Amino acid sequence: MIPEPTAAAASRSSQLNKPCQDEADASGAVNHSEEDSGNENRRKSARRRKRTHKSSENVMHKRAKASCSHARTARGSTEKQEQVEAVTLFEAVIDDWIEAYMTDRDSSLLDLITFFIQCSGCKGVVTAEMCHSQEDSDVMSKMVEELDDDAGLQYKKFLAFPWILTVTWPIDADSVDYPLVQSGPYGRWFHSEFCDFVSVLVSQCQHSIIFDSYLMNSLISLLTELSNSYVRAFRHTFTLAAVKLLSALVSVALSLSVGIENSQKLLKVQKTKSMRQKSTQQLEKIQKKIKELQEKWTEVENMMDVIFKGVFLKRYRDVLPEIRSACMEELGLWMKLYSCAFLNDSYLKYIGWMMHDKIPDVRLKCMLGLQGLYGDPVLLPKLDLFTSRFKERLISMTLDKDNEVAVQTMKLLLIISKTSDDLLTPDDYRQLLQFVYSSQRPLACSAGELLYSRLLNAAAPESVTQAGMNEEEVNKQQKFSQLKALLQFYQESELHKHVVYLVDSLWDCAGALLKDWPTLTSALLQDSSADTQSFAQVEHEILVEILVASVRQASEGPVLAGRSGGKKVISIKEKKAQTDDSLKLTEHLLTVLPNLLSKFSGSSDIVASLLRIPQYFQPEAENTQAVSSLLAEMGTVLDFHSHHAVLEAAARTFLSLCGEETCWSSTAQAVRDTLVQSWVDQLKNLLEDSLKGDSLSADEEKMREILSMLKKLRAFHNCHDLSQWGLFDLLSPLLSMESGQGEAEVLLEVLQCLSFSLLWSLSTSGETLTSRDKAVAQRLRLRLFCERSHHCLFHSDPGVKHQAFLGVCDVLTAHSYQLQVWDPSSFGPLLYTPSPKLQRALLTFVCAHVFVDSDCDSQSRASESSQEDKLEDLHKRRNLLAAFCKMIVHRVLEMSMVAEVFMYYTKYYNDFGDIIKETMFRTRQMDKIESARTLVLCLQQLFIRLKQEQESSGRVQPGVQTFTSIKELARRFALTFGDPVKFRESVVMIHRTGIEFVFEEFSQTPEAATPPYLTFLTILGEFSCKLLKPDKRTVFSYLQKHTAEHIIDFREERWQPLIYYRASLLAVAEGEDAVSYVSSDRKPYMPRGNKSPCPFSPVESKVRRPGISPNHAERSADVGSLPVPLEPPAKTLHTDESVLGSGDGPDDGSVEVEL
Repeated sequence: MIPEPTAAAASRSSQLNKPCQDEADASGAVNHSEEDSGNENRRKSARRRKRTHKSSENVMHKRAKASCSHARTARGSTEKQEQVEAVTLFEAVIDDWIEAYMTDRDSSLLDLITFFIQCSGCKGVVTAEMCHSQEDSDVMSKMVEELDDDAGLQYKKFLAFPWILTVTWPIDADSVDYPLVQSGPYGRWFHSEFCDFVSVLVSQCQHSIIFDSYLMNSLISLLTELSNSYVRAFRHTFTLAAVKLLSALVSVALSLSVGIENSQKLLKVQKTKSMRQKSTQQLEKIQKKIKELQEKWTEVENMMDVIFKGVFLKRYRDVLPEIRSACMEELGLWMKLYSCAFLNDSYLKYIGWMMHDKIPDVRLKCMLGLQGLYGDPVLLPKLDLFTSRFKERLISMTLDKDNEVAVQTMKLLLIISKTSDDLLTPDDYRQLLQFVYSSQRPLACSAGELLYSRLLNAAAPESVTQAGMNEEEVNKQQKFSQLKALLQFYQESELHKHVVYLVDSLWDCAGALLKDWPTLTSALLQDSSADTQSFAQVEHEILVEILVASVRQASEGPVLAGRSGGKKVISIKEKKAQTDDSLKLTEHLLTVLPNLLSKFSGSSDIVASLLRIPQYFQPEAENTQAVSSLLAEMGTVLDFHSHHAVLEAAARTFLSLCGEETCWSSTAQAVRDTLVQSWVDQLKNLLEDSLKGDSLSADEEKMREILSMLKKLRAFHNCHDLSQWGLFDLLSPLLSMESGQGEAEVLLEVLQCLSFSLLWSLSTSGETLTSRDKAVAQRLRLRLFCERSHHCLFHSDPGVKHQAFLGVCDVLTAHSYQLQVWDPSSFGPLLYTPSPKLQRALLTFVCAHVFVDSDCDSQSRASESSQEDKLEDLHKRRNLLAAFCKMIVHRVLEMSMVAEVFMYYTKYYNDFGDIIKETMFRTRQMDKIESARTLVLCLQQLFIRLKQEQESSGRVQPGVQTFTSIKELARRFALTFGDPVKFRESVVMIHRTGIEFVFEEFSQTPEAATPPYLTFLTILGEFSCKLLKPDKRTVFSYLQKHTAEHIIDFREERWQPLIYYRASLLAVAEGEDAVSYVSSDRKPYMPRGNKSPCPFSPVESKVRRPGISPNHAERSADVGSLPVPLEPPAKTLHTDESVLGSGDGPDDGSVEVEL
């Protein structure tokens, strides 16, 4: 066997010689007539290999020492050096083998055959017998492949003329991974070394023994026979060896073709000489050489044809994908290297067929092979028929589910578009260019390169040919034309409107254009009336988005939300280039951006995009005058605009400019404070004139000014701490104003401003709360905000209600967090607990506004715009639910309140299942027992509501869940308890609480023979599968204690829920779990006529096999047959006892049970 690569590199030569030595040891089982000469030859080979090892010892030692010291970045060169040294060692070994072959070819050939068989992982015995005639009829009858089960051996007998070889190996050897498929570095190393050995073997023998009609015939027979074996190891190893052998023969054929061509040229030169200069002997010698080369070439062609027909045609559709991949990879190589023989439609069809293979690696090998063919313009005429036949398949493979196959297909189509203009139609390009918006960055970059080479790079203005233009103007006009082409492509794209993704796709190939900030800004600042290359208003908007996206790309790198496949770690060189680009864009845009803001001040969308650019400026840049000009222009823009996007972009930009790490922080903070002070003063003056008591009386113009000031303060308060201006005291009276014109919009802005004010106050409690008076004042503001927001929950405007709910949830969650991280040694926020009315109002709001059924009919008829509205509405509802669940997790509300939310776990699983499940896990981490009680409480409330609804109306209302849905909800709850040992106490507590819910406060009378909530035991049985065996006995004892006082007759159907629950507790074996078939809503099959003649009584210690009617499972799930009380008794959950304790009842763990 070829040794593992984990051994020392210095002993590589001796390890490579080991298979040959093993072959010599194993040759004792080979029967041939020249044994003595073979042994002598092997001794000579051993001495020669020893000399080879000594001569290469220093080289191997140096390589081993270098491999230990090199870093990961030098692995490529190290592996290349190792490959060269391995090939050198192979040459030495094979030269020794050739000398041995010259002396004793039978013995040496058997050594080579044994080596190949051992490379397949077979550690069996190889024996041989002579075959004097290949046409003997008895020979074919001896070719067998069978198993000997008695001896535990497998036999493979085949013909490798002149030998009939028999390979014997153990049967269980097939279960062991053979070398080619072993994982890790060993498998890759063996694959590479094995392929190199086959190539070097043919290369070293091509001038001598390859044409002796003995070696290659035997070797090809060996590879053909074992590549058809049913043993996977033989089939894979020898198929790989056969295709690599054919690749090596292709190289031999090419060298022979070159020799024939050179000899023919020499012959032609000799013939053109004069009679005096001609040499008849020389001509005959050249002709003889040409004839010999042609004979060898014909012989090599025959060898390749035999291998192709005997191995490739049988194995290219093998069941093993590794074999199919190897065949396709080598076929592409044959077509590229030896196109005169292999590049025709007879061979191309195999690649076309295998492009439909279900394994991605096979399709990938086909794409890589075609890239080499289409990349050579000389070979394109031979690919016309293949292109016309499989072009649609190539285009469709850009949508391949395997990302690498899709990327390589796009690169192939890019090569096709560069080498031939008429192969792809405009419709094909229109489909392919849309991949610039793909979520996979490698695929998008390949499509971006296609876009750049097809449209942008080909765009050339007509004015370039005009005389009198210098080089700079020509370059500028060319880039303007490229920008025009890019804008036209973006406008014609109807599916996507994502400029950021388009810029990221073009960044690698068109970075010079996108990082040309002077050209981009000059295109925006140029006069549209003076230049024919000017841009329209719509194009200006897109061009500004491209400018912002390129600035972001240069500053932050190719990291986009929703796009994967990019580099996660950038190199030092890339980081330096990114820093240089940031400095360049900062220096240029600092001076140009004020002019852009001034020109486009009338367009809110363009201004909002331009205001985002300073967020990516390099903080080390120093240009105070330019920054002052920029800040002044930003202040002018803010005085003119009150659009949400403009205000948010300006607030974030001021946050970036006011950072302490920037050189202009003091200047930016001064400008920001001046703006905020002016807005506060204007708002105070407006409110003094308009706010009278609890009413806001103002005309439309004043109301618009008040709303504008509130929007500006709200946007900046979201990013900046404006506590020093006392906005809470200024705006809190607006929460109690009466309804009026524009009151909803004002109230919405006020609620957001006040919530931001409280959040900033809580986040800075450690610095601002220096006395108890300040802490009390903070709590008073918190209470006032919660009380006023409580009233806003019942407002007529939906936006006001949602904002009031979110504001209360955020403020209470932040307050709870500050209490947890507060340092007791200093002043901090005081404890505030929301009132019970507010808690109930929050819970009611969630249930009323989150869990709302949508109209299915209207949804089926909805248009695309309405579907977007539904998605937006779902997003808002998810935010509301997440805000409420955060209060539960942060202990703002009691955990029992989340039981109302858990009720909708299965009904709204697609919309809110992830949020509810995460809340369930978080509450379980807080308190496992209390979380389990919450689950039981949820099921109890659903069950009671169902019975009350059935009693009052006789049928289930749409808002009430059915018994089957409650049972399914219990099953889903049980599945959340993963490890029974970890949640042992919780599961036991669920059963104890459920038993108490059913049997406590129940006194048996002739009118009420069964508990009113007895059917709840069927729901409780869904948790029995999570009980451990000892806990099942404990719960059963607890059940016995509660049923001991009642007379129970199992012959009556009304006691079937108890029978079901007892069966789930007593089924201790896995195959006897009664819950396993009831949980899946399947009717259990029970034989008829097995009812016990005796009713159950407290003194019985043995349970007889009860009889269950075949249709009872269906009747027990029918809620209509349940006795429903008008007023269910109040239930108390006992929590003081130990969960695993069985109370004062007797220990019934030794009860004999018959099921």
